[in-house]
Amino acid sequence: MEQIKIYNYQNRRKGINLLAVWSITICLFGCSDFVELDPPKNTLVSETVFKDAATVSSALANLYHSMREEGMVSGDFGLTPLLGIYSDEMDYYGNNTYYAQLYYHNVATQNSTILGWWSQGYHLIYAANDIISGVEASRSIGVNDADRFKGQALFVRAYVHSLLLSVFGDIPYVTTTDYQTNIKVNRLPVEQVYERIISDLIEAVDLLEGYEVSSGERVVPDHYVARALLARMALQTSQWELADRSSSSLIEAFSLENDLDKVFLKESEETIWQLKAGESPRNTEEADELIIQFLPVQRYALSESLLDAFEEGDGRLIHWTDSISDEDNTIIFHYAHKYKARFTETESLEYSIVFRLAEQYLIRAEARAQSGNFEAAFQDLNVIRNRAGLENISGNSLEGLLTAILRERQVELFTERGHRWFDLKRSGRASEVLGPIKPNWQDTDVLLPIPETELEINPNLLPQNPGY
Repeated sequence: MEQIKIYNYQNRRKGINLLAVWSITICLFGCSDFVELDPPKNTLVSETVFKDAATVSSALANLYHSMREEGMVSGDFGLTPLLGIYSDEMDYYGNNTYYAQLYYHNVATQNSTILGWWSQGYHLIYAANDIISGVEASRSIGVNDADRFKGQALFVRAYVHSLLLSVFGDIPYVTTTDYQTNIKVNRLPVEQVYERIISDLIEAVDLLEGYEVSSGERVVPDHYVARALLARMALQTSQWELADRSSSSLIEAFSLENDLDKVFLKESEETIWQLKAGESPRNTEEADELIIQFLPVQRYALSESLLDAFEEGDGRLIHWTDSISDEDNTIIFHYAHKYKARFTETESLEYSIVFRLAEQYLIRAEARAQSGNFEAAFQDLNVIRNRAGLENISGNSLEGLLTAILRERQVELFTERGHRWFDLKRSGRASEVLGPIKPNWQDTDVLLPIPETELEINPNLLPQNPGY
């Protein structure tokens, strides 16, 4: 299909496991588009890559580029638009069969978009593992560089696993490039996957400690980026003290961008990590996918339920959404306008943000609420509300406070990499919210199916998720 751009599915028909094919795609690191050093790119091999810090940096840059352009992390079939329509953030008006399955909650096990998420996710994990093993075996890369490269690759491995876990539930946690091991990989329970993610992140923080990205663009993961994901994972596993401590370290190091129109610019003060598209000026995928430029509507429009969630006077409704209508104003569509497709002839002014500080305030608010520190939780919540032009709120009920935090997350983090869907799922409210508005909704829809072709190739991945 059009959406699956980087996989050789002819090999699948021959019964070859994707993990085996990865031995070919390792040229991602041997033939890097970013490598401009001798020997020539088309002859550069993995062994050469790990002899020089500059080529390892290029390999990692290519890994981030792949995350930006393909698969579930970003790209035109990433989590932002598709989990937006799977949840209650957006309505879908396109004609892609596989996207429509997500919108109408009748996802087939042969859905090629889901297969692309799984395949490219484990492709990225394989690439991260190759960097880890390569720098560990290298005798020519200095200790500091080796620690930095390994820490960054550990972060990528943890991050991609966290996305796969959130979508598919029990998944394999792959830590090697060994084909004989990977071809027989089993799915692990969610709890064990979280444990391994957090273990990788703690090691990544330790290895990256002292390494901070000095550039205002913040396109390379450092220890702050690893801490941002660690805080998110701690929240999802109810480790309140760890979530509080991790988010606090970021709140102390970064500042909120007070101007709502500058939050998603590449030099925003609150950006923790973002993905750069490349050297040529271009829009973010989010701008290309979500901004409605003409009628009839392209593909996505904001839902009424999202628009209704904004309080009167919320600046985010004014600055982060926009609308388009016909000449008679009889048809109006609203769309996400966080990214405004800003660029000049020589540079892009917006990159694709993965982690930003506002999320960390809301993580800490929830962690402190769950720990019984209501006053501090409301303080964090009100920081985000005040930035949006809203008044402080207060209360003495845990249930009321958590409801307020989840609502704030809905209007602060909308159309950002599936936050709304993950919040509905982890809070146990998916059926309550989506049941009345999604005619095909089933309780088992909290997980997507493991791609059927993967189950056929590796029976160790059985059983299929319930409901499929």
